[in-house]
Amino acid sequence: MNPHLAKLHPYPFERLRKLFEGVAPAPGKKPIMLSIGEPKHPTPSLIRQALVEGLGRLSNYPTTPGMLPLREAIAQWIARRHCIPAPDPETQILPVSGSREALFAFSQAVVTGSRPDPAVVMPNPCYQIYEGGALLAGAEPFYLDSLLQNGFKPDHTQLPESVWRRVALLFACSPDNPTGRVMLLDDWKKLFELSDRHGFIIASDECYSEIYFDETKPPLGALAAARMLGRDDYRNLVVFGSLSKRSNVPGMRSGFVAGDAGLIKIFLLYRTYHGTAMSDVVALASIAAWNDEAHVVANRALYAEKFRRLQPLVNAVLPCAFPDAAFYLWAKTPVSDQALARRLYVDQAVTVLPGSFIGRNSSQINPGENFIRIALVDSLDVCSDAVDRIVETVRTL
Repeated sequence: MNPHLAKLHPYPFERLRKLFEGVAPAPGKKPIMLSIGEPKHPTPSLIRQALVEGLGRLSNYPTTPGMLPLREAIAQWIARRHCIPAPDPETQILPVSGSREALFAFSQAVVTGSRPDPAVVMPNPCYQIYEGGALLAGAEPFYLDSLLQNGFKPDHTQLPESVWRRVALLFACSPDNPTGRVMLLDDWKKLFELSDRHGFIIASDECYSEIYFDETKPPLGALAAARMLGRDDYRNLVVFGSLSKRSNVPGMRSGFVAGDAGLIKIFLLYRTYHGTAMSDVVALASIAAWNDEAHVVANRALYAEKFRRLQPLVNAVLPCAFPDAAFYLWAKTPVSDQALARRLYVDQAVTVLPGSFIGRNSSQINPGENFIRIALVDSLDVCSDAVDRIVETVRTL
């Protein structure tokens, strides 16, 4: 058995189940789950129709590099979205079965054996897949705290030079889960300089890039930042994108990796053996999704309306900044985050995620403590009901 498996932490939702053991949600109230970042908006009909029309391709084995028309559609979407030349669909684009499996697998492909004592750096709190991928690649995770007093910007000065020299891979997340913070050009410049100095790879998780609140201010992506800084070859940089949030198809498991052609080549070789090629049926539906922007604009409008109406209500009782992007409120709690989450479940049948479950003790603190993550993924009516219940409970504390 892989000895590194024993190092894995319980997944946040497993911890949540244990937190609720022995109690039941409030009777007579419809349960509302705001703990999981699973989009609940309707899947666009054009994607559903493309899936149906593609069913004839079930008789075909998919290829690991994926259908060329899909890679071309992704490359053209990247060009339109980020106002940069289209990446080469032959060498700089690789379709994947959702960003989650790709983020995990990428660590195995590029970290294992890369250095005598490899380290992987990630924000704290963060998506736990980064940590799991690092641990099972035989690396030591290091965490950069995202603190309220620093605007939730990961603090790169936390790590000494001796650690940076060991770093094989760094995970960036912009827009960030859970804080909603977006990295600016100067943030990318500093990160690229660190990468150049120490030779590590940057994996930019951009699965929330299409959920933002001002149509005139889309979040800056890593590829666009690289081009603006003269890094046209995207050296040591790969970006992970996904349709799950953008197009409300979390069950379709469709995403991409784009960037440094040398790294894409290595990852393709790994995936040839890994066996996670995208089904042609999903690929055809993905082409339809990447080629249409109208449904994405409409989707953003739904989120923008929810956040405009509900963030002030939550902020009145649980301080939470209006996020730059993504669909979470990262709210400060007046009591233990776990105690409040349990209280909301028992009193109001509302489930939120304690921040401490996605944070790690670093520099003697867990930066997720005394925060809860509220995922405003359901309809406006459902989310409004949930927020009313949260406010009611917090006012009794």
